[in-house]
Amino acid sequence: MSGFRRFLTILIAGVLIVGAAMVIMGQGQQRQRGGGRIGNPDGPVPVLAAEARVADVPVYLEGVGTTRALNMVTVHSQVDGTLISVNFREGQDVKAGDVLARVDPTTYQAQLDQVTAKKALDEAQLANIRLDLERYSNLVKTNAVSRQQVDTTRALVAQLEAQVKLDQGAIDNARAYLNWCTIVAPISGRTGIRLVDQGNIVHASDVGGIVVLTQIQPISVLFTLPQQQLGQVNKAFVRGPLSAEATDSDSKNVLDRGTLQVVNNQVDQATGTVQLKAEFPNADLQLWPGQFVNVRLLIDTLRGVVVVPTAAVQRGPNGTFVYALKPDSTVSVRLVGVGQQDETRAVIAKGLEAPERVVTSGFAQLADGRKVTIAGAAGERGSDRRRSEATPSTTP
Repeated sequence: MSGFRRFLTILIAGVLIVGAAMVIMGQGQQRQRGGGRIGNPDGPVPVLAAEARVADVPVYLEGVGTTRALNMVTVHSQVDGTLISVNFREGQDVKAGDVLARVDPTTYQAQLDQVTAKKALDEAQLANIRLDLERYSNLVKTNAVSRQQVDTTRALVAQLEAQVKLDQGAIDNARAYLNWCTIVAPISGRTGIRLVDQGNIVHASDVGGIVVLTQIQPISVLFTLPQQQLGQVNKAFVRGPLSAEATDSDSKNVLDRGTLQVVNNQVDQATGTVQLKAEFPNADLQLWPGQFVNVRLLIDTLRGVVVVPTAAVQRGPNGTFVYALKPDSTVSVRLVGVGQQDETRAVIAKGLEAPERVVTSGFAQLADGRKVTIAGAAGERGSDRRRSEATPSTTP
């Protein structure tokens, strides 16, 4: 019995030893197969690369702004009375001079009729006194009437002439009130929500008005820039109109393109920013009053500069650098001067020329003189070219 147990123990131990040996051999073979790729620290590093290109780069300044109607008017009644009709639909586009509402004109028509009749009465009296003055002027030559009577009649004529002018003023005033009973649009724009309904009594002193009219084609955007960029803006603005782009919150989709209209005449000392105003045609109504948008202001275009993908630019103790590819498939550390950059591309002011190639990935294992293998270089160059052409640059 004890011999069987010894045999069983030896058998189990032999199986465990054989299993461990097989595992160790398998791991050694796997390391041999993968040593050329991963385990060998001296092997070539797989990287992506892109060519440095010569391009024209637009220079943008970016700010956050609020869309505002170019003109906004709260339409009020200038007379007191009953609102007998509302002649617009909410959200309707109207032209300047279109009838928006009417106030009951009965009282104001009566007042106009009264002052018109009063003028007619005074004109009749004036005509009669003028005849008397003419007769007295002839009779005074024969001493049939006194000169005093002639002078008195002449003064009465002047008095009635003044009264007729006064009547005309009263007529003009009454006619103005009557005309104000027809409420017209002072500007072209879009009506908002109606603030008062037909049948209500309106007053000239009402605060709310009848409707708010906004001009949204064209439309304006107020945005701010740091005061440090004010000199660049003014220098470019002197040369001519500056183009502006309104974009959505992620700055990817351009909502509309317009022009800069004014730079505010003072800096906000509390925030250290200056306010600017741009105007956009808003033909597709992509901008709406009160909307928050990002604004890109084009201040310059850099002609014929060297550009590389932003991913290629690294920073070290000695400044910015790139890994430039050599013909022998090794890389060299190249110190470069970066003029400006954005999310996709950087402008190289010095240290690199087109069409040299630079590494855009795999930096963790790179060092000066390290051998590399290029993975998808052609595709990377084409992708970089498309991104560079599609995306404008902004100042840092």
